[in-house]
Amino acid sequence: MKQSVLMIILSMLIAAGSVASAGSIYAKKNLNMKNQYSDDVARKIGDILTITIYEQSDASSSAERDMSKATKRDQQFDGKVSIENVVSSLPEVNFGAGSSYTNTFASNTDNSNQRTFKDNVTVVVVDIMPNGNLVVNGTCTRNISDDIQEIQVSGIVRPSDIDYNNTVDSKRIGNFNIVTKYKGVEAPYNKPGWLGRILDAIWPF
Repeated sequence: MKQSVLMIILSMLIAAGSVASAGSIYAKKNLNMKNQYSDDVARKIGDILTITIYEQSDASSSAERDMSKATKRDQQFDGKVSIENVVSSLPEVNFGAGSSYTNTFASNTDNSNQRTFKDNVTVVVVDIMPNGNLVVNGTCTRNISDDIQEIQVSGIVRPSDIDYNNTVDSKRIGNFNIVTKYKGVEAPYNKPGWLGRILDAIWPF
């Protein structure tokens, strides 16, 4: 009886040992998990990248023009006619004609434009060029109290210009294109009305 019990216990231990040897103390790697030595820098299509936008423009122009033209013409004729048999002397006869024309044009134009734009927009890598540069494109839309701001950004990013925190300065992006659109309550107050635009188009001065 004891021998049969020992045989049963021994067989159970052997079976348990065979099952344990088939496993491992390390969990299997999940293919969706990131390598512990890798970073978050965008490298392939579908990766995201944050663009730090700081664009500042300061343009000014000045033009001045003065033109003047003056024309003057004067004709004068002085004569004296005498008929000795009729009148011993006649008064002096004077004929004169003259014209004067003056045209003056003066123009002075000053134009100054200063703008600053700061924001952060996250874009997606949509293509990789043969030299390894990344083509990015993205849109950011904000709706705050029915005021809608839409920012569209695109350009070409060199991988070496991407910082360790997966950001890149907008000044380092090739063919950088940014478009901002505003809609909502404040939009009509940021541009003149239709009548003002018509008057600005046809006003002669």
